[in-house]
Amino acid sequence: MSKIITTGITRRSMLKTTATAALITAVRSAFPSGAFAAGAGPEVTGAKLGFIALTDAAPLVVAQEKGLFAKHGMPDVEVAKQASWGATRDNLVLGGAANGIDGAHILSPLPYLMHTGKVTQNNLPVPMTILARLNYDSQGISVAKEYADTGVQLDASKLKAAFEKKKAEGKEIKAAMTFPGGTHDLWIRYWLAAGGIDPDKDVSTIVVPPPQMVANMKVGNMDVFCVGEPWNEQLVNQGIGFTAATTGELWKGHPEKALGMRSDWVEKNPNAAKALLMAVMEAQQWCDSMGNKEEMSTLLGKRQWFNVPPKDVLGRLKGDINYGNGRVTKGTDLYMKFWAGGVSYPFKSHDSWFLAENIRWGKFAPDTDIKKLVDEVNREDIWRAAAKDLGVAAADIPASSSRGKETFFDGKVFDPENPSAYLDSLTIKVAS
Repeated sequence: MSKIITTGITRRSMLKTTATAALITAVRSAFPSGAFAAGAGPEVTGAKLGFIALTDAAPLVVAQEKGLFAKHGMPDVEVAKQASWGATRDNLVLGGAANGIDGAHILSPLPYLMHTGKVTQNNLPVPMTILARLNYDSQGISVAKEYADTGVQLDASKLKAAFEKKKAEGKEIKAAMTFPGGTHDLWIRYWLAAGGIDPDKDVSTIVVPPPQMVANMKVGNMDVFCVGEPWNEQLVNQGIGFTAATTGELWKGHPEKALGMRSDWVEKNPNAAKALLMAVMEAQQWCDSMGNKEEMSTLLGKRQWFNVPPKDVLGRLKGDINYGNGRVTKGTDLYMKFWAGGVSYPFKSHDSWFLAENIRWGKFAPDTDIKKLVDEVNREDIWRAAAKDLGVAAADIPASSSRGKETFFDGKVFDPENPSAYLDSLTIKVAS
């Protein structure tokens, strides 16, 4: 594979980059209050935030249920359910002023795909900002019951023969995820490829909204899927399939969802953005306490939020995992993390991995300037300002915007200082 060139520019990419940069400059010059005014309250009392019915949306739900937005001067925040990640994108493109939304619980790579116009109508860039990470770990890769005899767990290669047999019979192998280029797409691709299964040639990847995964597997529309909780647990509870692996087994302590906002909203309302963030950070601290998991499951299960039995949420929140294939573990450290250990802080090195993986699968060009793009979207500086105002202990504020090298279950190492070496080490990929 050729090295990622940080200066290599095609005419098309230059035009798109120039357009994005011009948009950002226009936004920041129109709203020059980018620096937070000391002691000033929020410029507005509300914002429209979207969420998908996934356990990792809990910080937004809890901030609303516990009055934390109001506590930080934002009593009119709306937290509105979205039907799919495509709907989240479309409503962010509209913006809150046009009956869309201003921000959202979002797949960490999606703000980058929107910011560059990769997934928007007519490829028009929509400048986006990441303010925080919402959680680590606890997504699942689930498999239809017909594959139980393969013994597949973390090693996806155990599915190869079964997939080949099914294809030889003229049937399609479908691997479902929630949005092309999103976290679930990247996890299932990584898992399949590590087992020697090419996600672009050996299977068909399909898009299914998270709340529809279980129903679709029940009627045989898919062979495997990757999604967040509570849907993997619900699948097991209904006896339809089993979990081969949780994503924390692929990459321990991996980043997952983010709090993403339209950049124009953040630039226009810098104090409100910080207030929103403080409410979410406080909610993350509450979510992280084991003593709150029962109440959290009950809250999330409510009709207006997830509309599921609390038991479908609770088990994996506590690290109790019934994989559904005879494997049951209690009190593991594979539960969803919300705060301790720097979870809320949006490490730029993590966003670099998401971009590198999207280069791997052809969503971004090999000459993408990863560092420049991350610096445009990731506003860890706002997180640090919010943490200071919230009185977060110095020990809970990461010293660096990089968490350093990351090691995956198959021994691959991602060095954020050298994404090219990582991409070169991978056998199955689109990018070359």
